[in-house]
Amino acid sequence: MIADSILPYHHPIHTENGRFKMSIKLSTAIIPFTLAAALAVSGAGLAADTAVHDHDHGDVPFELQLNDGEKWAIDAPLAKAMGDISLVMRGSIDAIHEDQLPTTEYVPLARQINDSVAYMVANCELPPEADAQLHMIIAQLVTGADKMAGNNVDATPRGGAVQVLGALEAYERYFDDPDFVAVIH
Repeated sequence: MIADSILPYHHPIHTENGRFKMSIKLSTAIIPFTLAAALAVSGAGLAADTAVHDHDHGDVPFELQLNDGEKWAIDAPLAKAMGDISLVMRGSIDAIHEDQLPTTEYVPLARQINDSVAYMVANCELPPEADAQLHMIIAQLVTGADKMAGNNVDATPRGGAVQVLGALEAYERYFDDPDFVAVIH
C-alpha cells in the first residue's frame, strides 16, 4: 500500500500558457518512499544519487504535457482507479463545495483515494512517457488524500479535497479516458 504522505506539495496546480504546472518540496524523510513509489509505478530506476542526499531538495517544478498534442493513452487499471476516485469525490462534492463536510468524513474519502492509488500503482502498465506524466497526478492525489486524512497540520481536509479535484481535472485534460466522469464543481 502507498505510504500516507509520499510527496507533499506546497503549491496547488496552476496553469501557465495552457499547461498545468506543479511544485514539489521533498523532505529528507520521504525521499525513500518517493523512490519506492516511483519504482513501483514505472518499473524503471531513478538516478541513485537523487535518493541519497541528506538535504532538502527545494521546489522542483513539474509540468504536465500532452503527447505531441494528443492525450496520453491509458490502460484498464488506470481507468478503473481514476473512475473510482472520481465517483468517491462526486458523492461528497456538494458538501465539500459548501464547506459542510465534517472533518471526520474526509478520512474515509482519503482512505478510498489511497486504496485506488495503490490499485493503480500495482496494476497500471503505461509506457514510460505516459507513466512519467501520471506520476505527477498520483503525487497530487496522495498528497491531497494525506491532507484530507488530517495528516498535514499546515493544511485543511477541504484543501486536500481541492487538491484531489485538481488532480482529477488534470487527468481528464491530459489522459484519453472516454469513460471518465468528471467531478462538476
